[in-house]
Amino acid sequence: MKLGAIFRGDECLVPRAWRAATPWTRLRGLLGRPRLAASGAEALLLEPCPSVHTFGMRYALDLVFLDAQDRVVGTAAEVRPWRTRAARGARKTLELDAGSLAVLRVQEGETLLWRER
Repeated sequence: MKLGAIFRGDECLVPRAWRAATPWTRLRGLLGRPRLAASGAEALLLEPCPSVHTFGMRYALDLVFLDAQDRVVGTAAEVRPWRTRAARGARKTLELDAGSLAVLRVQEGETLLWRER
């Protein structure tokens, strides 16, 4: 996985964001990894990934679904373990610690870009 950050325009929204863009890194995702830092300080961007599951997870996640142009097409807050979520038109999924959406105030239609560090 590559390390970068998530930006909303010129604003660094998530300072530590890993990008999982290979089959293996997407398959592994957050399974067996420590919980992401709270308040949107860390995230995992899965690409391509129109839907996710939390099977085998030990903690809840907040999710942001992005289309091919990196526009937010949906969100899901506090997704507990053993659930699935998807959004129409999604091509990527940003996983955050539960509660991060309330802090980051992500809105449908805005553009979120991952940039490598």
